Amino acid sequence: MKGKMMRGLAVALALVLVGTATVAAQKKPLVGLVMKSLANDYFKAMEEGARTFAAKDGSFLLVSVGMNSETDMDTQINAMDNFIAQKLDLIVIAPADSVGMIPSIKKAIKAGIKVVNIDVKLDTAALKSAGLPEDFLFVGPDNSLGTEMVGTALAKKLGKGGKVVILEGNPGADNATQRTNGFKKAIASGGLVLLDSKTAHWETEEANTVLTNLLTKYPETQGVMCDNDSMVLGAVKAIEAAGKTGQIQVVGFDNIPAVQDLIKKGAVLATVDQFGPQQAQFGIQAGLKLLKGQKVSGWLKTDVKVVDAAALQ
Repeated sequence: MKGKMMRGLAVALALVLVGTATVAAQKKPLVGLVMKSLANDYFKAMEEGARTFAAKDGSFLLVSVGMNSETDMDTQINAMDNFIAQKLDLIVIAPADSVGMIPSIKKAIKAGIKVVNIDVKLDTAALKSAGLPEDFLFVGPDNSLGTEMVGTALAKKLGKGGKVVILEGNPGADNATQRTNGFKKAIASGGLVLLDSKTAHWETEEANTVLTNLLTKYPETQGVMCDNDSMVLGAVKAIEAAGKTGQIQVVGFDNIPAVQDLIKKGAVLATVDQFGPQQAQFGIQAGLKLLKGQKVSGWLKTDVKVVDAAALQ
């Protein structure tokens, strides 16, 4: 019941904001930013970056909405429906599911709204099946490259034969698949041994539980590869509870402040910065070009960078 109430409040807030914004903006384009969980510091930073850009640019009005958890796709669908009903000009979306959100995106496009995909790439086959272009505009990082880079750093730390496990993101999200694939490339090239790979759906507490079970099953584990930093937080808790702090190296993806602190303390080896605020800004800028009639399509890559203790000095 609480979850439903929170979703209702989020949607109601979005509607109030849109209604207020429509009057204030007059002829300015109204841009909706649809994110994933705002419990994740990465998406908090994305929203803050988007708001800062909107205030500085001044040519459009921004309305943003997030979810209660990484797998709460219903809230994203409701947000899309409300934005369509309010006749927004542009929607920039980080989809919770690379296939499941395509019907909502197609609905928005049929309503005359421009849509830009950021962060999590929409599934190419599903786009084609829905009658949408396979080169649908995507603004985001090379997730596989990012995890391969940070996975290589872990391989250098452990040496050949190092035993690792992977904590995967949501199976329905393309970035989760790409990040896991990138880790596996680093495992192969670095001569590591993959003991197991399990999803924790991007969530901190689930990662804690999953890794606790994996450490019981595989006490020889030397490294943990996490598809995002929220799961890194849960992994560190599990390692601490097992009394193995300092014995197991952890790497992640997102560069959230809490993980930066853990890197400085030596509890985490490294993470990947994918520049979330930059993604939101570039996504909005690309969408504004679409509104002006310019043709923009394909993959506009954003940066990825390994962040370790040396980088944080």
